[in-house]
Amino acid sequence: MNAVFATVLRRDLRLAARRRADALLPIAFFVVAASLFPLGIGPEPQTLRVIAAGIVWVCALLAAMLSVGALYASDLVDGSLDQMLLSAGSALPVAIAKALAHWLLTGLPLTVAAPLLGVLFGLDASSVLALTASLLLGTPILSLLGGLGAALTLGVRSGGVLLILLVLPLTIPTLIFGAGAVVAIDSGLSARGHLSLLGAVLILTMLLAPPATAAAIRIATE
Repeated sequence: MNAVFATVLRRDLRLAARRRADALLPIAFFVVAASLFPLGIGPEPQTLRVIAAGIVWVCALLAAMLSVGALYASDLVDGSLDQMLLSAGSALPVAIAKALAHWLLTGLPLTVAAPLLGVLFGLDASSVLALTASLLLGTPILSLLGGLGAALTLGVRSGGVLLILLVLPLTIPTLIFGAGAVVAIDSGLSARGHLSLLGAVLILTMLLAPPATAAAIRIATE
């Protein structure tokens, strides 16, 4: 299982390095979409600080969904997914490796870019730190749930629309706790409660999403 995990992870990272334009698209969308809101809403600092966390989190979710749809689809078309599943019990490490690769290529860069957007929205240092911490805990959840949605809609016509309908409701707690951490700091409260709940959601997702994804992959390829 460790060999399958390492092989799939290296393969996805190498493919992303060869397709840099596709890999950079979610990050570019995240930065551009979030940067447009101050231009449309206006330069009022108080208003920007109030909406900053929600805007950054929604843009992060949409950016993550841009690339998650192709997580298994191209491998299914060219037969690579069938080759990955030849070993007994290999569906679970494949699901974990795919989710980790997606987070390394999308979630981690979004987290790194978040402080720049926080400064753009006029957040202070403590709010920027809370925003970054919430994204560091929350973006793996988006990758895991996105991988589950991609596996459930594998081979389905108009699967992209169905994927969004399946995944978005599941991400609502993550959005609430992630944005709530920044709002708590801005209100003079501690963000520990929101971050703790976000960590609990992450642990629960890590325990449940990979086995469900593996089962969905096996069903789709049978």
